[in-house]
Amino acid sequence: MSSRIDTVERSLAIMLLKARETVMQRFRPMLKQHGLSEQQWRVLRVLNEQGASEPTNLAREAVILMPSLTRILAALEERQLISRSRHPGDGRRQIARLTDNGQHVIAEITPASIAIYAGLEQDFGAEDTHQLMQALRRLARLQTPQ
Repeated sequence: MSSRIDTVERSLAIMLLKARETVMQRFRPMLKQHGLSEQQWRVLRVLNEQGASEPTNLAREAVILMPSLTRILAALEERQLISRSRHPGDGRRQIARLTDNGQHVIAEITPASIAIYAGLEQDFGAEDTHQLMQALRRLARLQTPQ
């Protein structure tokens, strides 16, 4: 039994999922108060940080599969948090951007998000948090092209 547990504990994929769950447990109540799913929040954050974007870029940056992103964009547009329009240079492509309502939601949530991150850093340790983020960035850069 012990070797089986050791094997699971050494699985990078499982440990990353456990760590993600630990982090998201802190964020879910805040997101729920604002009627947002985790995926919707990721899309809003990407649009806020990177500006207007094509869906392919949004899917990649928010780590969401395209079929799911299509539904998420429709829901966010229905709530008037984003708008979608045709790409000015290519009418076949689409651009999504935050609306004023979307920017308002970001501004509303940001203080709570910052506090949650501060609590995580306090519990985990500032240096460990910094090292973990550096290691995860290096690991993410190993992604193979699709």
